[in-house]
Amino acid sequence: WINLCSLPPELPSTYSCAMARDEENAKWIPPERIEDLYKAADGNSFTGINRPTAGPQNESLLPRGEARFQLYSLATPNGWKVGILLEELGIAYDAHVINIGSGDQFSSGFVGASPNSKIPAAVDFEGPGGEPMALMEGAAIMLYLCGKYPDRGFYPSDVRLRSECLQWLFWQVGSQGPMTGNFGHFMVYAPPGQVGARNYGVARYGMEVQRLLDVLERHLAGNGDFRGSAGPHASGPRTFLVGEAYSVADMACLPWVLMLRGNGYDRPGQPRAQDFLGLGRYPNVSAWVDRLASRPAVQRGMRVCAGSPKPWLKDGHPLNPAAAGKSKL
Repeated sequence: WINLCSLPPELPSTYSCAMARDEENAKWIPPERIEDLYKAADGNSFTGINRPTAGPQNESLLPRGEARFQLYSLATPNGWKVGILLEELGIAYDAHVINIGSGDQFSSGFVGASPNSKIPAAVDFEGPGGEPMALMEGAAIMLYLCGKYPDRGFYPSDVRLRSECLQWLFWQVGSQGPMTGNFGHFMVYAPPGQVGARNYGVARYGMEVQRLLDVLERHLAGNGDFRGSAGPHASGPRTFLVGEAYSVADMACLPWVLMLRGNGYDRPGQPRAQDFLGLGRYPNVSAWVDRLASRPAVQRGMRVCAGSPKPWLKDGHPLNPAAAGKSKL
């Protein structure tokens, strides 16, 4: 192939296709050890905290408030779902902001609550047997809370509906969350100069995000019955994911759609994520999001650990119980 460096400045664009073909036809051969590739990840937004080892990196205890339930989180989609449930439950809890950009999740105290060093984490100081119970992973925290407060009705008691609810929770933690997060990484966080890698990553995970949105769309449109049929079921479109009742399945699956519909993955000079992915083609998902986002507890829950533990408690905040108006996402 022609070396563009040897061409007059007015010619390189003429031969760029040839060079692109050369790059596409090159065979990737991995090095002997993955460590030899670590430098290729330099320049992503999380370079400072990425490493291949677990465990604490500094000795620091977690703060503790007066309530028996302590939440350690950040206002991200994974943090939102637990914040939403806590606000819907209406129980007393203290929230503490964990700044993952500065490495708060690697303190000895946080690792004691979450060996995986991921938010959210929690400690129930009146856990089973009256002993403290450390909790990691958002969906696991949600199930723990539902088990402790079954009277609130956010986790079905009916065996069939409970199974459906569990399936949606597993879908969220195994598919929706990781795939949407991977799309977001390549869309806005990957090294700016890694054009080929970003094109591949955005296409690969963006297409999967669209498929997952279509899974939600078809279900909310009234398809499938969890009895083996993929076609429309008799009751028509669904209001909520499970049994026409609001549940932790809705609370868990909502945040990642809101991340796409909001501005979390929007950056100057790029199309908005919602336009890029074509969220307008999922009308039942949009209606479901609107229903849930109108709930005051959802609005408060999404603001837990957004700069401060509970921002709406400030005087004049539209979600403050003393305020007459209500915010909408």
